[in-house]
Amino acid sequence: MKDNLEEVRMSNKVKKELILEGLCCANCAAKIEAKVNELEGVANANLNFVTKTLSIDMEEGEVATILNKTNNIVKNIEPDVIVKEKSLNRHTKQACTLVGLGCANCAAKMERGINDIEGVKNATIDFVSKKLTIEVHDKDDFSRVIEEAVDIVRSIEPDVKLIVEENKKKGHSHDHNHGIDEDKKSEILKLAVGAILFLGAVTLNLSYNIKLILFIISYLIVGGEIVLRALKNIIRGQVFDENFLMSLATVGAFAIGEFPEAVAVMLFYQVGELFQDMAVDRSRKSISALMDIRPDYANLRVENDIKVVSPEEVKVGDIIVVKPGEKIPIDGKVIEGKSMVDTSALTGESVPREIEEESEVLGGFINKNALLTIKVEKEFSESTVAKILDLVENASSRKAPTESFITKFARYYTPVVVITAAVLAVVPPLIIPGASFVQWFYKALAFLVVSCPCALVVSIPLGFFGGIGGASKNGILIKGGNYLEALNDVETVIFDKTGTLTKGVFKVTKIETKKNIAKRELLQYAAFAEAYSNHPIATSILKEFRKEINKDDIEDYNEISGQGTKVTVKGRTIIAGNTKLMTKENVNFDEVETLGTVVHVAMDNEYLGYIVISDEVKEDSEEAIKRLKAIGVKRTVMLTGDLKSVGEKVAERLGLDEVYAELLPDQKVKKLEELDNKKSLKGKVIFVGDGINDAPVLARADIGIAMGGLGSDAAIEAADVVIMTDEPSKIAGAIKIAKKTKSIVWQNIIFALGVKGLVLILVAFGLSTMWEAVFADVGVAVIAILNAMRALKVEE
Repeated sequence: MKDNLEEVRMSNKVKKELILEGLCCANCAAKIEAKVNELEGVANANLNFVTKTLSIDMEEGEVATILNKTNNIVKNIEPDVIVKEKSLNRHTKQACTLVGLGCANCAAKMERGINDIEGVKNATIDFVSKKLTIEVHDKDDFSRVIEEAVDIVRSIEPDVKLIVEENKKKGHSHDHNHGIDEDKKSEILKLAVGAILFLGAVTLNLSYNIKLILFIISYLIVGGEIVLRALKNIIRGQVFDENFLMSLATVGAFAIGEFPEAVAVMLFYQVGELFQDMAVDRSRKSISALMDIRPDYANLRVENDIKVVSPEEVKVGDIIVVKPGEKIPIDGKVIEGKSMVDTSALTGESVPREIEEESEVLGGFINKNALLTIKVEKEFSESTVAKILDLVENASSRKAPTESFITKFARYYTPVVVITAAVLAVVPPLIIPGASFVQWFYKALAFLVVSCPCALVVSIPLGFFGGIGGASKNGILIKGGNYLEALNDVETVIFDKTGTLTKGVFKVTKIETKKNIAKRELLQYAAFAEAYSNHPIATSILKEFRKEINKDDIEDYNEISGQGTKVTVKGRTIIAGNTKLMTKENVNFDEVETLGTVVHVAMDNEYLGYIVISDEVKEDSEEAIKRLKAIGVKRTVMLTGDLKSVGEKVAERLGLDEVYAELLPDQKVKKLEELDNKKSLKGKVIFVGDGINDAPVLARADIGIAMGGLGSDAAIEAADVVIMTDEPSKIAGAIKIAKKTKSIVWQNIIFALGVKGLVLILVAFGLSTMWEAVFADVGVAVIAILNAMRALKVEE
């Protein structure tokens, strides 16, 4: 079954996300992920090196134990990394900082006291990071709980201050110092000093002892931290990491008298690592910039005053005001004003959209030129912008098969190369006459430099992450790297009709009566029958009737899936629906052929007439089918609950290969399974839909695609890909982005392994030195990361 169905069933499991601050080694990240996955009670653990986020699905009763063991694993592999728990529920959790906290015993007292506050579900204090996380049952209690927590903290430690962490406000952060933070500035200064001493030792006419001293001082400045870290890791049993490999290679070079090369290799390695960190930081910021859609505040109207509040504080039914240039913070309906809105952050559309009174607007839209008054229809947690942010942030938790393979490959690659290096150092001098131990030992040291797999471990996930980010920029939300990679093998695309290939905007175009009743009377009976339905067809009938239905007159209401409705009004039974419903109720009706949906109406089993509701085909539906066939999709199919004659006419107009009509939701699933059995072993089947009745089919398909702009929440939740613009042509765009991303990922794999393999062969035959080996390590990593960044700029 699909991943999303598995998540629903995991009711006895919980998900935790940890931020690993200071994590800068991709190889170590892979080790941490592997170790955590081995823990008892862990269903799945995924570490995203780009965002430094470790996501763990675990048994509910083992949370504390697993988190403690995870922390120990991280500290054992990377002692300097700080582990922090990330709040998964933005509405019932709040993170705080305890400034000046220095007593662990006091921290334990504070934690107990805060847990005793009424309304607190759970409170934890991380003494190392000085972080307090408070989870409450009701978010409206936050203000009171925080005030009581402040009092408890002061009573135990008067000098400690409790600071509530604000939501991220991108664009107002102090992270824009031309790409170089204070830590990197100090690192550059250290490398510069080491480089000057190294150049002095190499170029100046100095005595042997002074040169040796300069080389040693330069080496300690540049690589002392790495050697120290390697020694600490060895004590903890962590041997095969890049610190150990570089230390062994350079100390070995010192041992055989290659002083300049030892310092130079460490220096260039550190420079390469610096560039690698900067490249990863740049990519992280670029991807974050794509998702710079979170609103910072909302202008809440309170009586005659405007109050600036957090979007989380706004409730359904509240009135907010959005000024020109501001982001619309939450989904709602415009009740006053007319303006143009920029929807590009959500949909990728560059052309502004005009909105007016009664228009639906989504959080993340930018108001361009006039004041808007909006009635809030969803809480922030349920708003479109919050769901998009959550989808993108969690997309990396579903790894592509290529990512999983590289992670496994990296675990074996380094030990194999190290063992080969050991053999290279020892065996040839013993079996080859006249072979020099120093010469072969030098080759072995160069082997060690090449053995770090960081180029692959960093760049491959970054490529998929970039592809997902680039797709979101084009209004295509892909929920994981596994779905992005699966889009490369699509053979069959199956479409729902209404709201997918057609606009889903129905309008009554014809009313035909068969008895001595007026058209208005027939429309009234149909309106009674559809009074409680939210189907687009029902909405169009009620809209055409233009009067409020007195629902008190309806004594009984029954909606029959895929057929219509049956109601009792003042003792009389009215049925309205398709031919299946008429046949089921034994009503003699007229067969009607037309390009539209026919709703037959009968009262007390007497046929009264029919209403024709027409639905327009989307402008780009025909183009979508052409584009899909142009990129190699073998079969395009339409499944619809509509009449066969209507379905066939739409299919003929659009150029679809097959059409299956008059299907109930469960029959759509069966038909999809039949089509799925016809695909090749590697081929994938896509289903594209938008309605709540499409959710089962979306979940069953290899890849479910939902039309998100007008689509239902249920369809979006069940889907693996969401098209925010409701344009079918975006499906071909998603496949194109997937193919380009895969191309970039495989470029990196071939380039990295090719260069490393070539250098290893050249070193073994004495045709290469440690200089080339350093390039094969950090140089290749930097180039691969920069290449992976191109995935962000892929156009659909």
